Amino acid sequence: MENTQRIISLVLKAVALAMAVVSIVLGFLPEAADISTQVTLLSIGLFTLSVAALQKDE
Repeated sequence: MENTQRIISLVLKAVALAMAVVSIVLGFLPEAADISTQVTLLSIGLFTLSVAALQKDE
């Protein structure tokens, strides 16, 4: 059970990191995405970090 929680926490943190990296890369390509897409990606990353933090408290 503990191993499963660690894997889920790692996946959530990896998703948050991936969303940040994608947002940075899209920032260098102005035609690829607009600001609202970047905000959505960063929001998903923030959400996954908050879920990981809530699971850690349990």
